[in-house]
Amino acid sequence: MPEQASEVVHVEVSGAVANVILDSPANRNALGRVLTGQLTDALASAGADSDVRVVLLRSSGPVFCSGADMREALAEGMEQTARRMVEVQRAIVALPKPVVVRLDGAVRAGGLGLVGAADVVVAAESVTFAFTEVRLGLAAATISLTTLPRLGAREAALRFLGGESFGAREAERIGLVTRTVPDDAVAVAVDDVVAALLHGTPQGLRETKRVLTAALLADIDERGEELATLSARLFASEESRAAMQAFLTRPAG
Repeated sequence: MPEQASEVVHVEVSGAVANVILDSPANRNALGRVLTGQLTDALASAGADSDVRVVLLRSSGPVFCSGADMREALAEGMEQTARRMVEVQRAIVALPKPVVVRLDGAVRAGGLGLVGAADVVVAAESVTFAFTEVRLGLAAATISLTTLPRLGAREAALRFLGGESFGAREAERIGLVTRTVPDDAVAVAVDDVVAALLHGTPQGLRETKRVLTAALLADIDERGEELATLSARLFASEESRAAMQAFLTRPAG
């Protein structure tokens, strides 16, 4: 009998809000098969709960998401995980309820796909972001589905090709983040956003979100498989595997 995976995504329902919490500190909430699978299931559960009107996605530790699980990719390949990364972004976009992301810690690479897919994003001003794929012989392929629509073409080129980190205020300026606040004000800011959303009726929230996300959802359905295949191919390349191995074995500090 196969060993059961540990729970790395928790769901806590409080009133009309489902808190979906990423809790895999050992790999900084990397998007491996277990976390993406559990996150997709958690979103489906929240979507099916008639008492829930808003979903709040956050992390339990100091990093929101470090991107794809490189150790898993080196050991097992990325075909299924790349498809799951498309699926989890689609699940956020297609959820018939608003999804708010709370950012208290760093977001890298694939984690930006979750940010791009969300309806509202509130970030602490100390949070940093980076599209680091290009430095590992990869492309921000699957996450381009939800991040490119948030960015202007010039900003996208700079961020995707440069791979440098940038702060939350800059993320807000270029459209990845809705609101940036001082670190000690994040909880209050998120509560304010959620309270505002809860004034909407279930039908109002559902149909308004449908209008807002129709084009994005259609694009995910049209190009998701193509980009997942590209992502898996790049992860399997000699250039990328060498770059990932060097990254994983670099000296600490």
